[in-house]
Amino acid sequence: MPEHTFRVNGEQVTVDVADDVRLLWVLRDILGVTGPKYGCGINVCKACTSHLNGKAVNPCAIPVKDLASDDEVTTIEGLAATAGGALHPMQQAWLDQDVAQCGYCQPGQIMAAVALVRRVAAEGREITDADLDGIRNVCRCGTYFRIREAIRAGAAKM
Repeated sequence: MPEHTFRVNGEQVTVDVADDVRLLWVLRDILGVTGPKYGCGINVCKACTSHLNGKAVNPCAIPVKDLASDDEVTTIEGLAATAGGALHPMQQAWLDQDVAQCGYCQPGQIMAAVALVRRVAAEGREITDADLDGIRNVCRCGTYFRIREAIRAGAAKM
């Protein structure tokens, strides 16, 4: 089988898997990185949302062959390191706003939120309701109001 080399949460990794294996399965089953969750496997629910080179992506839709050796995958496990603390400000906002109920979708929600806040900040503007409406991660517990509040609170500290 072919070898694929890329970075995960700051570490260079090499995996020996078929080209068409999805990044989600490489993360979870090969590397033991279980923060990105399997929800639908078809790029809809977004429970697996992670960052690829700083942008929100869904690893369930990315074949490992699409990664280059200099690509950086960041999952919820590596997020705090991007802010240099025990918790990333968005993770702390999630706790402060008491967002999680079942918690299954929360890693993907947080990763989507961080990518949104970074993009909006790079554009030099504040987060709008339209920006928040653009996050399409599914939460079966329905904590969307608290998610929105946590994103605003986290954005204020990022």
